[in-house]
Order: sequence, then structure tokens, then C-alpha cells
Amino acid sequence: MAGTSKGEHRIGLLNGIAAYGMWGLVPLFWPLLKPAGAMEILAHRMVWSLVFVAVALVFVRRWAWAGELLRQPRKLGLIAVAAAVITVNWGVYIWAVNSGHVVEASLGYFINPLMTIALGVLLLKERLRPVQWAAVAVGFAAVVVLTVGYGQPPWISLCLAVSFATYGLVKKKVGLGGVESLAAETAIQFLPALAYLIWLSTQGDLTFATQGPAHATLLASTGIVTALPLVCFGAAAIRVPLSTLGLLQYLAPVFQFLLGILYFHEAMPPERWAGFALVWLALVLLTWDAMRSAHRARVVAMSLRTDPAAAAVDAVDV
Repeated sequence: MAGTSKGEHRIGLLNGIAAYGMWGLVPLFWPLLKPAGAMEILAHRMVWSLVFVAVALVFVRRWAWAGELLRQPRKLGLIAVAAAVITVNWGVYIWAVNSGHVVEASLGYFINPLMTIALGVLLLKERLRPVQWAAVAVGFAAVVVLTVGYGQPPWISLCLAVSFATYGLVKKKVGLGGVESLAAETAIQFLPALAYLIWLSTQGDLTFATQGPAHATLLASTGIVTALPLVCFGAAAIRVPLSTLGLLQYLAPVFQFLLGILYFHEAMPPERWAGFALVWLALVLLTWDAMRSAHRARVVAMSLRTDPAAAAVDAVDV
């Protein structure tokens, strides 16, 4: 039994690394789709993602959730909000990468955990521990330093962080699995995206039919590029602890940051290094606090088995 558990954990870990690794290396993919513009790439991503996940769901015969969803207007509304927010996130990210802002895009996903905490405080009235407040304060200082460095607020980073944090918040309320949620969201995106591609075609600006079969194949593969990491993430989420996934999530922006500097040769003046260093310090504080909180929770759980009274006292500090 222990061997099976270890094997499952190893499979989950490999799937988690694969998911965040693919998300981290995706900046290499979007430039291959030129001369298609960011809006055309975005529309293809929506259309082909639905095609890919629909085929996958037919193959595994998982359609029961769709009927249940259609009977829940509130959930459908939340799915529509999630679809709108992730559309903004995808569009800004594709544009940023293809416009030479990979480093700034990576910053958005470094900031994302801090933005998620901020939304929790503002919208859900969550209470923060002192270390979390310190991390948020350091993150705010980082944005100020980067604003000075860029000569303006890092709008790309902030837009990506806010949109993805909002997306995560809405997805938490919906409670659908990764593939099912993507299917529902892209079903909402499908008709507007298809209409936009048809309009581009009537204007003579659609590259899908004019740049050869290789280009068309790459555009169609945006569905796989979108869905495959989600499948791997889903396999990881049911096999490894959330604390492990929390650490793995930093792989994606680290890879993006390194690609921006080493492959795309984007500039990193001293003030940007200072801003990034403050963001990383904030993330170290968050990670340390999360690990400490998880350790205390485990101690309380063990104490409950031996001394319930003592555990009740310890629980106040968790």
C-alpha cells in the first residue's frame, strides 16, 4: 500500500512539473504563430481549445456535469465571468510575449499570489496573519520600485495578476474540474471567437488560410497547448498536497523570466532587478508562512488523537 502511495505521489509530482513547465515554456510558442496578430491567435485558442476538450470528454465519457450546470443559472453566470476574465488574461499575455514583454509578463505571475491574498481581504473579508501582511507590504513596495523603473506602473504585470487572481476566485466558487471548466468557458467563448475569425476572413486579414498548412496546424494546436497543461495539473492536484502544488506554481514564472532574459534578451536595468528582488522576498515570506501554518495544522491534528484539550489551545494559534 505504501509503495502504491509513493508511486501515486511520484506520478502527481511529475504531472505537476509537466504542467507548470509547459506554462513556463509557452512564451516560445506564441512567436511561432506570427504573422497572425494577438487577437487572431486568441480567437483560434478559444475555438480550438473547445474542439480539443470536447473530443477528450467524448473519449472519457464525462458529460454528466454539463446537464447539472445548465440547471444552475448562478453557476452559469460565474462561468461566463470566468470566461470573460480569462479572455483578458490570455489576450494580454499573447500580446505581451509577441511584443517583447516576456519579463514583465512573468512578473504578473510572480505577483499573482499576492493579488490573490489582496482579493481575499477585499472581497471575502479574510483575516491575514502578520507575515502575510508583511508580504503584501513588500509586494506593494516592489510595484512602486518597478513603476519608477518602467517610468509608469507595470500595467501588463498588474493586468495579468488581477485577471488571473479573479479567475481563480471565480473558479473556486464554481467548483468544476479543470477540463470541465475549460470546456464550459470555451463554449461561451466559441461563438464570438468564431465570428471574429469569419470577420477577419471577409476583410482578407485571416492568416489561417493564407500562410500554408504548417502555419494552420500551429494555430490549430493552440487547443492542445491550452488544454494539455490543465490535464496534467488535474492529475497532479489529486495526487500531491496543496503545499507542494503551491511551491511548483513558481516554476512557470521562473522559466518565463529566464526565457525573457536569456533567450529574448530583454533589458533588466538595476531598478527592475530591485523590484523583482522585493517580489521574490514577498514570495519567500508567503511560502515560509504557509509551510509554518501547515506544520502547525498537522501538529494540532496529531494532538487531537492524544490530547483534545491541548489541541484546542494550539488551534487558536494556527
